[in-house]
Amino acid sequence: MFDYRLERLDGSARAGVFTTPHGALATPAFLPVGTQGTVKGVAPEELEQVGAGMILANTYHLFLRPGHELVAELGGLHAFMRWNGPILTDSGGFQVFSLAAINRVEDEGVVFQSHIDGSRRVFTPETVMEIERTLGADVVMAFDQCPSGGCDEAEARCATERTLLWLERCRRRFHELENEREVPVQSLFPVVQGNVYEDLRRSQARGFRDLGDWDGWAIGGLSVGEPKADMWRTLEVLDAEIPKSRPRHLMGVGYPDDMLEAVARGCDLFDCVAPTRNARHGTAWTADGQINLKASRFKRDRRALDPGCDCACCARYDRAYLRHLFVAGELLGQRLLSLHNLRFVVRLAEQARTHVLDGTFSGWSAGWLERYRGMRV
Repeated sequence: MFDYRLERLDGSARAGVFTTPHGALATPAFLPVGTQGTVKGVAPEELEQVGAGMILANTYHLFLRPGHELVAELGGLHAFMRWNGPILTDSGGFQVFSLAAINRVEDEGVVFQSHIDGSRRVFTPETVMEIERTLGADVVMAFDQCPSGGCDEAEARCATERTLLWLERCRRRFHELENEREVPVQSLFPVVQGNVYEDLRRSQARGFRDLGDWDGWAIGGLSVGEPKADMWRTLEVLDAEIPKSRPRHLMGVGYPDDMLEAVARGCDLFDCVAPTRNARHGTAWTADGQINLKASRFKRDRRALDPGCDCACCARYDRAYLRHLFVAGELLGQRLLSLHNLRFVVRLAEQARTHVLDGTFSGWSAGWLERYRGMRV
């Protein structure tokens, strides 16, 4: 029930279709992040209106609150969220290293302290598979160790070795759960680590290939503070290592220019909290660059936020009114800007796909990035 059809290559940029039990997703595609079972400030029907085809939910957060077993009792993640399309859950690996006040990493797993109530919890590859199986998403990520940005090669090597060991255990438990009881059909994606060290990235990818075939691959450990040039170089290395017949999900990347750079280097799927997080602080993305609507220069600006955008915000409201909402502390401003930013990045992925299919991606992307980075708003 999972399939990926690569329709065309334009250089390393790809256009394809990823099929899941809850529908097919045309790629490249951006996945809005519903960390706690909701994309902040945006209803599921609004996600459909902005063109989102698949969303991401967070295993760590849903495990702590309301609890994966309660989600299952209430019908599983799709019913719980009222979202009928495909869902992906990450493993919570990034969160146990970045959010937990105290954690202890061993080969067996990670002991961490809940950021909510301070309780002691344990994640192992096996328990993470059990939690993700219970939540019931279509695509589940393997438990991985994501080292901090700027780590040295020794620390990165330790994390990649542990990630490979954990992947073997994830795969084993994943298949055991498939055979134990009737559950929703799911697909397990491995997460390639290795920081910006080329040899580690290559050896990690080859180790994953040696373990067997996968419906798709995830790339983790990027956009964590490393220079952009290092991220692009790393993606170029992985483009040659990951099978072209499978979708590639670049975890945690979703700024518009970063996404286009990654599409050019062979990535298909993206997720990031940036569209809604930026929106809550008054920052909007436009074809002419990023702007902060709190600025006084927008006080009398009657133009649409982005005249070329087809979202509900740009169709009805002007910059002066949006600025007023933020200055007055009105929640409507955050919601409208969230809808715009989500539509902006979802539509950008749609446009990238169109240009890959007609063989014009490289020239179009270069012109788009030059305009966006020119900041002429």
